[in-house]
Amino acid sequence: MSEEKMEVMLASEDIQKRIIELANSINDDYKGKKLLLIGVLKGAVVFLSDLIRQLNIPLEIDFMAVSSYGADTTSSGVVRIQKDLEQSIKDKDVLIVEDIVDTGLTLSYLFDNLASRGPSSIKVVTLLDKPDRRQVEFNPDYCGFVIPDRFVIGYGLDFDENYRQLPDICVLKQH
Repeated sequence: MSEEKMEVMLASEDIQKRIIELANSINDDYKGKKLLLIGVLKGAVVFLSDLIRQLNIPLEIDFMAVSSYGADTTSSGVVRIQKDLEQSIKDKDVLIVEDIVDTGLTLSYLFDNLASRGPSSIKVVTLLDKPDRRQVEFNPDYCGFVIPDRFVIGYGLDFDENYRQLPDICVLKQH
């Protein structure tokens, strides 16, 4: 896609500064604990990678894949687990790492599913929050940026599996 069809919403430098701030808060909140970060595939991979490099606490990572979008730009509202965790989270401090909270349906489902597995604690960090689209009440514990209701790509976020590699978070102008 040509650059004239995209506009930068958040520059990579601003994203990196905010990740350092988020990591500092997480480091403070989990001092003396071992944290299990659960990256939500595929969108959160870039954010998770940058975030863990800023954490100075003991940690493990695991991944889940959930979907409610398919090849569309709006959530279908039906959440499917496509890949589950490889380990038990019982009695562990868990931090779900998500790229974006939109309708809240996916994260609410995922949070409830994981909470039922007996972790010591469970919180959510998201790079982006789009509260104007919320269909269920859900507030992440840590949030990078609150953004307007625009369809965003880049920095791990995609449109039909494209544009994840962009260093900035951009808006597709036709959306």
